[in-house]
Amino acid sequence: MARRPRIVSASERALWHAYLSLNAVEALPGREAPPPPSAPLPEPAPAPAGAPAPPRPKGPPTVPPVAVGQPGAGMDDKRWRDLRRGKTRPERTLDLHGRRAEEAHGATIAFLRGAHADGVRCVAIVTGKGSGEGGILRRELPHWLNLPSVRPLILGAAHPHRANTGAVHLLLRRRR
Repeated sequence: MARRPRIVSASERALWHAYLSLNAVEALPGREAPPPPSAPLPEPAPAPAGAPAPPRPKGPPTVPPVAVGQPGAGMDDKRWRDLRRGKTRPERTLDLHGRRAEEAHGATIAFLRGAHADGVRCVAIVTGKGSGEGGILRRELPHWLNLPSVRPLILGAAHPHRANTGAVHLLLRRRR
């Protein structure tokens, strides 16, 4: 059964013609641009305060943020329990003691990318407990783990023992 050609809406034609007017783009040989829309498109009215939110655009699925001490999306109970209780032994360890935040940030990113590239499944990052409410490295580590370049590599994060909050074990996703 042959597919019917898709009909281009007026808003799509207007968008395409706006793009053509801003950029020096020409149609491919043997094809021509769709005719411009006959009337200008009306501006969309603002949604009332109690109206439901518009549907989210479809695209690649977003990865939920990682939280230390919370099971990651896609982790089974047994693997999470083993990681949380320290039974999953890290294959590599990064010790950030004595480093400044900027240096520790770069070292963490490089360490995680390298471990993932080598197929390592579990790593440990030692930040130390810090003084008072906790050190700056301990506070910043969850933000670094949620950076768009690193977040897709991590499956889950947990402290290996309740009393040891100065170290975090990370379960990395398998390489594809």
